[in-house]
Amino acid sequence: MEKALQTMIDNMPEKTGKSLEEWKKILKSKDFAKHGEAVKYLKSEHQVTHGFANTIVTLSKENNDTADDLVSNQYKGKEALFPIFEKLINTISTFGNDITITPKKTSVSLIRKKQFALIKPATKTRIDLGLKLIDVPTTDRLENSGPFGTMCTHRVQLNSSAEVDEQLLDWLKEAYEKAE
Repeated sequence: MEKALQTMIDNMPEKTGKSLEEWKKILKSKDFAKHGEAVKYLKSEHQVTHGFANTIVTLSKENNDTADDLVSNQYKGKEALFPIFEKLINTISTFGNDITITPKKTSVSLIRKKQFALIKPATKTRIDLGLKLIDVPTTDRLENSGPFGTMCTHRVQLNSSAEVDEQLLDWLKEAYEKAE
C-alpha cells in the first residue's frame, strides 16, 4: 500500500500541476472545518481529481500520519482482523493499476475514478466491507449499506480471511468495473 501511495505522490506534479508540499502550503493558507470542504475546494478551484484531492487533504492533516500509520491505528486492539484487510488489499490491487488506496482515520477508501469500496474494522471481531453496486439486490450476505449510508450501496460483514472468497471477489470486481 505504501508503494501505491508513494507512486501517487510521485505522479502528483505531473497529474495535478503541483507537488504534495505545494498543495500542503495552499491548504494551510485556508481554514476548512471539514475534510470534504477541502476536497471540494481542490476539485472546483484547482480541477484536481477526487482521488488526488482526497489524498492531498488526508496527507495535509496536522498530525501528518503516514498511510501506514493510519491503517495501523485502525487495527490497534483489532490485530486479528489485519489478515482480512491484507487479503482484501492484495486481491484488489490485482484488478488494475488505476486504483487509489486512501487510508483515513477509521477506514480505507478504494477509488478508481469513483470510490467503489470501503474497508472498516467495525468491531474487534468484524470488518465491514462497503461496496458501491448500483441496481444489485441485497441478499443475506450482501446486505444494505447500513452504517455506510450513501457512501456505499451494500455491506458485507467479514469475520475471517476465509470469507474473502470467490463470491466476494466477484462483487468487488463488479464494483471496481462500475467505478470507471
